Amino acid sequence: MAGRVEGKVAFITGAARGQGRSHAVRLAQEGADIIAVDLCEDVASVTEDHYPMPSEEDLARTAKEVEALDRRIVTRKADVRDFDALKAALDEGVEQLGHVDIVSANAGIFTFGPTLDVTDRKWGDVIDINLTGVFHTCKAAIPHMIEQGTGGSIILTSSTAGLKGFPNVAAYTAAKHGVVGLMRTLGMEFAQHNIRVNTVHPTGVATDMIFNESAYKLYLPEAEHPTKEEAAPAFQETNALPVPWVEPIDVSNALLFLASDEARYVTGTELKVDAGFTLQ
Repeated sequence: MAGRVEGKVAFITGAARGQGRSHAVRLAQEGADIIAVDLCEDVASVTEDHYPMPSEEDLARTAKEVEALDRRIVTRKADVRDFDALKAALDEGVEQLGHVDIVSANAGIFTFGPTLDVTDRKWGDVIDINLTGVFHTCKAAIPHMIEQGTGGSIILTSSTAGLKGFPNVAAYTAAKHGVVGLMRTLGMEFAQHNIRVNTVHPTGVATDMIFNESAYKLYLPEAEHPTKEEAAPAFQETNALPVPWVEPIDVSNALLFLASDEARYVTGTELKVDAGFTLQ
């Protein structure tokens, strides 16, 4: 039986680890070849205060996991803030794999702190990567899809922070709301080419982005060195379902649905994978 995205090619940003790697592997399991890009460098405003960024070794591991499924993958180090570099990486991938049918604009960073204390650098890094980087990803991919004439599916990674406000997370929340507006505009503008555009909105996901002391302190500000185990009940209180966070595969399964022909008439949708977070 053919896979749900058999014969398709997926372009994934932020593919070195976390949700991006999970998306690459899940789509490969269902028959897709992959064009995977990641910055693979530190972003100072993130690494200084929050968590380490992925490495080239992490991106190589993504490649190995995809190749173990007997699928092809082209990996490139590229910064979503640099349109020319991102476009060059995608163009090379399309040259090798033939086309691009699925886009996962997944690359993102998470920083936080009292809004009036947010520096211009921190604000700029979050907006540039989480919003402008998503725009660049779409801008690079859509001309290929139009030229191919076969349509495509674009999935933008937003967040529960793209649907409601969060105290002390101003830049991230603004960027993720912006992603929703971009999705709606692109969905209307390119529907004539049978290009579908949707967003996914996870609650906290079990990745390095939230598995770090600074993220735990967001929920336990009085604790000096909170642990994952100590933070889990506080995370769980934000979700209606009795779980503190979801796994990357849960988001990947939602993305797979949106990428597949099962969702051939689904566009302009905000798909929540939030354990009921937005119900509360």
